Amino acid sequence: MSENPVKNAAIVRHKPMMTMKQILLMNLGFFGVQYSFGMQQTAINPIYSFLGASHEDLPLLNLAGPVTGLFIQPLIGALSDRTWISHGFFRGRRRPFFLIGAFGCALSLALFPFVWAVWMAVLLLWIMDASNNTAMEPYRAFIADRLPPSQLGKGFLAQSFFTGLGITLANLSLMFFQSMFGVGQSVGIPLWVYPAFFLGSVSVLVTILVSVISTPELEPNEKELAAMRAQKGRGGIGKFVSEIKEAVVDMPVQMRKLALVYLFQWYAMNCYWQYISLSVSQSLYGTTDSASQGYQHAVADTGVLNGAYNIVTFCVAFWLVALARRWGAKWVHAICLWCATVGLVLLPQMPTLPLKVVAIIGLGVAWASIMGVPYIMIVRMVPSTRYGVYMGIVNMMIVIPMLIQTLSFGAIYKNLLGDNPNNAIVFAGVFLGIAGLIMLWIKEPPIVRDVDTVDEPATALGD
Repeated sequence: MSENPVKNAAIVRHKPMMTMKQILLMNLGFFGVQYSFGMQQTAINPIYSFLGASHEDLPLLNLAGPVTGLFIQPLIGALSDRTWISHGFFRGRRRPFFLIGAFGCALSLALFPFVWAVWMAVLLLWIMDASNNTAMEPYRAFIADRLPPSQLGKGFLAQSFFTGLGITLANLSLMFFQSMFGVGQSVGIPLWVYPAFFLGSVSVLVTILVSVISTPELEPNEKELAAMRAQKGRGGIGKFVSEIKEAVVDMPVQMRKLALVYLFQWYAMNCYWQYISLSVSQSLYGTTDSASQGYQHAVADTGVLNGAYNIVTFCVAFWLVALARRWGAKWVHAICLWCATVGLVLLPQMPTLPLKVVAIIGLGVAWASIMGVPYIMIVRMVPSTRYGVYMGIVNMMIVIPMLIQTLSFGAIYKNLLGDNPNNAIVFAGVFLGIAGLIMLWIKEPPIVRDVDTVDEPATALGD
């Protein structure tokens, strides 16, 4: 296969070192995006249940996530790689996509509590997930654009930190507003769900605006502008698809192995998110009837559990940076996944909420690693001119397993797991353990030495 020198070039940039405050500010928008994902994880499936959906249909009703991620994130990644808007509020490379995604996400969150039928909830979920993906995908590439190699680990794990913080607020808001408004009616969406979504709508807008205003993008140099012009000249949606296909063909061998890890890892996470509230309801309240007050309490308890594991996530995220440097990223990720296995296997057996919180710690450790550690390896595997498209392909590695899960798990749940949500959680734990074993098969790329210097002046938007 002929090599395209522009396509595969790794352009060397002198990127200035950033302070910890600057790294946190540039990633603050991730907090808002992850609040939205937190509502998807904890509140959307209960809303389906409140509206009368059957339990075995839950995977298919969540089809929006994997499908929009499969198509939107790679296209947004490829498009943002070749974008440079030189004037106006949308000036930048990744900024336009942050802002478009933020506005779409905020609008859909504000409207979600007003749905009165399952089909309306499904439609709005598609819009919300598409907006989430539009905002989130460029954030991965933004880290690689803006930070020197020695700070990439901090950048990606700052995203893990805000992932934990955003999802924690989303989950704890459900418990807080339920305690304020009470469990409410037995039919339809309870009143306490509304303010949790409204808070998310405000959060995603404010945090992304703070990020894009506080962190200017680096001006592209002549080589980068030439690469963008060459890519833009190829034009058309078909060319974007062709570029993604080429990147998949060119994918490094170790990244292909990581795709197998992701197959088991993300299949498992989807099982957890879809069935955790039902598992808590069955194990603590002896019911899975969505019309019961026990189930409403279980939804709030699930918010506590998900909030707890995300508190663990933002507590350990930066600690994992040091461990990854000392032991290697692959070993850290494998061990973290095994912690989740232990926690999820024990979780359904715990007879009280405090004991379940203890069990969920393992998932919190794993989630911190899932959201940061693999990316430390990925940016060493791919050329810098293709960060956007490869981050989109990484998302394909996430959503394809989720798509497989939505299409296959309903039958597994009904026929192999005895229509028992507790068994679904144990199943998820076993799959995370398998992912940890496969992780040891990967040969970790060497650490790249910085070409950046602290004293190197940077030309950035607004400077």
